[in-house]
Amino acid sequence: MALTLKASQLAAVEGMLALPADGGAAPAAAGYAPQPTSTAATTNSSPWKVLIYDAHTRAIVSPLLSVSQLRARGVTLHLLLHSEREPIPDVPAVYFVRPTKENLAAIARDCSRHLYQRAHLHFSARLERPVLEEFARLVVNTGGLDAIASVHDRFVEFACLEERLFSLNVPQSYVLYNDPGATEGDMERAMDGIAGGLFGVVATLGSVPVIRCPRGGAPEMVARKLNRLITEHPTLIRSKDGRHQTHHRPVLVIMDRNLDLITPVQHASTYQALIDDVLEHKANRVEFNVKPDGSDDGGRRRGRAPPAVRKKFDIDPDVDPFFSRHKFNPFPEAIESNGAELQDVTAREQAIRSKTAGQDPAVNVGGGDSSELATAVESLPKLLDRKKKLEVHTAILQAAMNEVAARDVPQFFEMEISLATGSYKNDPAKAKKDVAELVSDSTKGNVEDKVRLVIVYALSNGVGNSTDIDEVAQAMKESLETKGSTVGGVADGSAAEGATHGTLTKDDRAKLDTGLHSINYLKKLRSMNMIATMSDMMQMEVSGGGASSGTSSDMLSSFMARATSQATGLLAKATDKLGTMLGKIHKHRATIVVENICEMRPGTEDDEYLYLDPRVRGDVDVATLRLATRAPVREAIAFMIGGGCYGEYQNLQMVADERRNVTYGSTEIVNPCTFLNHLAKLA
Repeated sequence: MALTLKASQLAAVEGMLALPADGGAAPAAAGYAPQPTSTAATTNSSPWKVLIYDAHTRAIVSPLLSVSQLRARGVTLHLLLHSEREPIPDVPAVYFVRPTKENLAAIARDCSRHLYQRAHLHFSARLERPVLEEFARLVVNTGGLDAIASVHDRFVEFACLEERLFSLNVPQSYVLYNDPGATEGDMERAMDGIAGGLFGVVATLGSVPVIRCPRGGAPEMVARKLNRLITEHPTLIRSKDGRHQTHHRPVLVIMDRNLDLITPVQHASTYQALIDDVLEHKANRVEFNVKPDGSDDGGRRRGRAPPAVRKKFDIDPDVDPFFSRHKFNPFPEAIESNGAELQDVTAREQAIRSKTAGQDPAVNVGGGDSSELATAVESLPKLLDRKKKLEVHTAILQAAMNEVAARDVPQFFEMEISLATGSYKNDPAKAKKDVAELVSDSTKGNVEDKVRLVIVYALSNGVGNSTDIDEVAQAMKESLETKGSTVGGVADGSAAEGATHGTLTKDDRAKLDTGLHSINYLKKLRSMNMIATMSDMMQMEVSGGGASSGTSSDMLSSFMARATSQATGLLAKATDKLGTMLGKIHKHRATIVVENICEMRPGTEDDEYLYLDPRVRGDVDVATLRLATRAPVREAIAFMIGGGCYGEYQNLQMVADERRNVTYGSTEIVNPCTFLNHLAKLA
């Protein structure tokens, strides 16, 4: 069975940490297809060591290994390179950093001071020969050469957040690649960086992909650079695709964010995407504020409210069973499942405790029942651990629900879907009226919710011209400036001070200005025909001969019935607010493109996109390939230049099935509000 990208990267990092017991050199980096290293073998063969990384490589290690897992691999300390560090001369150090001049200078200083017993240097990307030679001269001149035990290129210039989700962590990537003031040299360096990161993905997987991309622009530049890097690699191009059948090579589809600008800003309906939207979520860590119990009453009577409590949870979809099962599910389904599972676990826990009350399970008083009791008692720790994890999700679901309910997110989601799928195409006047009414309602949505809806309207085909967009944006602006917004910062545990007096807060004013700049930028791109409109970006997914609407209706009816019967707690609240978020299935533009290429459909992107094969000299003519039988696509990698999002990652899984896996990556993962800021900077 082929290793996932995350498992392959973990194997590479474990190999980096596996130092011989005598403190000698670490195993040389293979350059591609690292084999998994067992935890036991790593722990037994490794001396204690210090891990030194920079901010970029820390983001690579964090999703792979926790502090306890690093300790199990012999890492006693993990420190940032550019921080004050005390000498530990009896312990070897593993350096895992980017090969920048600043980092190399810091390493040379450490070696000259002999901070550690020996230094094993591992670079996340290729250390170019001129830079290596300059580093060697610096180390020799400062007298630190004897402190260096080994030097390795690791080719892991990307962060794996999940088994099939990765990011190159390029900040403000959309701004970087679309800035009209960027020089040719800036663009060349940016494209080199992306190609290098993707080469790390290919090398880590150990399989040479077929590369597909649209003609022209950033995707073609990156694709050709990546094609050349693979072709010139001395071992990767000669490999026989060790973990992949040669006739089932992966397909890498490189796309431009301008292909679909609506997906990063639209409201989501699924659990993981909503967490990323309404809560603070980065690198699998969720943070939010919770009001202390009784703060609404007692605090007000005393004239001051107690401070909110900050909650932080690390949730890894690859190891958290509940999150793994429900991250792509509609939010109400996640709420319902959490309640049902927690109720079941609690009942089982109480049953075990009642059986053991006053009885020693090791004593056989009733024959065969004692063995069953002992088994039940042994299962209690696992049951309690599962309950603890479910309670974490209960807290997260509650925090997200508070935001969703306060902002009426389902209403924005519903209208955006209607615009996206052409429901208003034959009635543009109604589209304008409905959008204007919603963005002018001070009781619904915060400033950014309204801006995002106006952007969806601006990008919708056939529902509004430039004048209509200006009028809707002006209606939003006037409403916010005269009425303010009654929707406060629920996630921050604070109210929008001043909003109840009909004025905008300073923070909301800045968000409104940012939003208006974003709208103006997109209007400009639309007028120049530089971006696709909504009708081209999304399509409804109908399966089973049009049965999807019936299935959606059944799901909603069933959910409503169950909530009505239970009528308590979070589920009942979700029924009232979130019913419209069930059963809405549509394919985003990136999903359509990847599916067309994987299914090799004629007259689609499969014919239009460039076909580059590192094993073949020059471009490949797809028309010629159609005369032969092509192997089915078993592994697809979709990569977005300019920023990706969890909504797009989730939507792409519609292409995946029992025969095909889809991995998603981007230059960075952004939430909707962050992407609004990126758009505004280009206005």
